[in-house]
Amino acid sequence: MSKGTLFDKVWDLHTVGTLPSGLTQLFIGLHLIHEVTSPQAFAMLRERGLKVLFPQRTVATVDHIVPTENQARPFADTLAEEMIQALENNCQENNITFYNIGSGSQGIVHVIAPELGLTQPGMTIACGDSHTSSHGAFGAIAFGIGTSQVRDVLASQTLALSKLKVRKIEVNGTLNPGVYAKDVILHIIRTLGVKGGVGYGYEFAGTTFEQMNMEERMTVCNMAIEGGARCGYVNPDQVTYDYLKGRDFAPKGGDWDKAVAWWDSIKSDADAQYDDVVVFDAAEISPTVTWGITPGQGIGVNQSVPQPEELLEEDRFIAEEAYRYMDLYPGQPIKGTKIDVCFIGSCTNGRISDLREAAKIAKGRHVAEGIKAFVVPGSERVKEEAEAEGLDKIFQEAGFEWREPGCSMCLAMNPDKLQGRQISASSSNRNFKGRQGSSSGRTLLMSPAMVATAAIKGEVSDVRELL
Repeated sequence: MSKGTLFDKVWDLHTVGTLPSGLTQLFIGLHLIHEVTSPQAFAMLRERGLKVLFPQRTVATVDHIVPTENQARPFADTLAEEMIQALENNCQENNITFYNIGSGSQGIVHVIAPELGLTQPGMTIACGDSHTSSHGAFGAIAFGIGTSQVRDVLASQTLALSKLKVRKIEVNGTLNPGVYAKDVILHIIRTLGVKGGVGYGYEFAGTTFEQMNMEERMTVCNMAIEGGARCGYVNPDQVTYDYLKGRDFAPKGGDWDKAVAWWDSIKSDADAQYDDVVVFDAAEISPTVTWGITPGQGIGVNQSVPQPEELLEEDRFIAEEAYRYMDLYPGQPIKGTKIDVCFIGSCTNGRISDLREAAKIAKGRHVAEGIKAFVVPGSERVKEEAEAEGLDKIFQEAGFEWREPGCSMCLAMNPDKLQGRQISASSSNRNFKGRQGSSSGRTLLMSPAMVATAAIKGEVSDVRELL
């Protein structure tokens, strides 16, 4: 096998050919679909009289439009009901496996594929959703794609793509108490910028990532896209294999040993050449909060909103827009910012370990008066596991609402929306204007433990004070 990075090896193994445009035609091993970006793609196939080429390589679930309070069918929202029906029909017509509500395995697409063992090292994965980069945590190359590309993968099981450069992002050392994977990726994006990764795949390496569990690695890879990278990945290791072993779709028996040997062979070589290398010290990362309207506008919880002159010239225009939109002024401490809504969930932070960390903060405490706080498990399996551990009771006793699985108030294509100028402490991945369902609503991104802290204090607060 060629010497080089995992990215190069996986790319070369999946290259079908070079197209006249110069783009690579890349074979896609696993195609994940949901109700939002697939209906138009299936319609385009029908118009052309095309069939799904490899239905066994496509897996579906429903997540974005799912109500998290009452999931009785038909949904109260007629458009949401039409979308789920379209997905049900398309999966049935094309013989595609569909994890529907009540199947025991429904949930956010980027939560269920790993927990089912569908996501494996060395794969190419595509999904009509930006945060497909999450699957890179397993040493897979995973791309978020648009609707016309969803059509292409359904019809040909391939994508036309330009090969990326690879930047190695090394973080070394042990994270301080109260600092989580979410803080690490927010710190990286804050430093390199939201466009810093354009044209790159990010390889996350170093002792900090080696110490992380798979769910923490998924959080980091999930937000690689927010730093402009097309994908992000971590080389597979024993942590990866321990997570995968025994899962529904993981190799079994003698196939397991063969799979591990192959997975080991695709890791980046010790002498691999990178297009760029950036190194961070874990000890310098603190609990991080976004203050603006991009995930790159983040600061430590004990820092103040930056002055324009502290920023790079190209970042000042968007900073001025962010001050106005967020009603924050330069030099204002972020700590103490009043909160209206606290949301724990999403494909970034809706996994069992996220809920455990938030529950540690909630236990024996209570949500501040006037705060709406709610917890949305990332999947039916996460919900079941959390309830078996009594986490639902901890949250409910603390005044949080305990919901059904779904994307909820991340993209807010469901009833979970901010109202008016409400300000939210959110464990999701984007703080764009209007992202959480209100055209004037405001979002502060932070770790689940920090969201739980904000819920209890009623304002942005340092989780380390409650640990």
